[in-house]
Amino acid sequence: MLECGVAKIVFSSTAAVYGEPEEWPITEDMPTAPTNVYGRTKLTIEQMLADFSRAYQLSYVSLRYFNAAGALAGGGIGEDHSPESHLIPLVLQTALGLREAVKIFGTDYPTADGTCVRDYIHVSDLADAHVKALQHLKNGGPSKVYNLGSESGHSVRQIISRAKAITGINFPVHEAERRAGDPAVLVASSARIREELGWRPSGSDLDTIIGSAWVWHKNHPGGYQR
Repeated sequence: MLECGVAKIVFSSTAAVYGEPEEWPITEDMPTAPTNVYGRTKLTIEQMLADFSRAYQLSYVSLRYFNAAGALAGGGIGEDHSPESHLIPLVLQTALGLREAVKIFGTDYPTADGTCVRDYIHVSDLADAHVKALQHLKNGGPSKVYNLGSESGHSVRQIISRAKAITGINFPVHEAERRAGDPAVLVASSARIREELGWRPSGSDLDTIIGSAWVWHKNHPGGYQR
């Protein structure tokens, strides 16, 4: 970037930089203590950006995504990973009969129903935040770190229950042991980006997220290859 004269960057970071927070909603000023490699790599790059900002006047906005989900309205663009690891696509693929069952990893967390709680944000709201971050930098704004979340937490069991209601399909669910490095609760405070950049998520309620994703997965049962 320095060699090519690129002095501004919007970086895709993650809520995983916080590790296992002691309280929530999580603010950007809370300690960062990632519990998995993914979170550690993102935090390392955030630290590099801060160093380059001081040393070379590189301006950045680091966006700490919580759980990005959903699909473009109309079903033209959706979520397709290989291998798939995100909960909502796994649940919907199971509803379509593409998987034998969806697994719940851990049912003994200190949450209301024993399963992990996450903050889900619609990808369209995520995209809007990127535009606002770019405008902030183009207008000479300082380097910043922002959380991107809906400020609402939903458990794994709640996601599965809502998906069954939206799809009308009672698909199989299996319980499994916890996975190492999975925090019990990750719920954002997005107050800073709301106040400073005027960002307002408009499609990050659970029914819109799952409903839009369901349309896409029904029309693309094999992902983008079909």
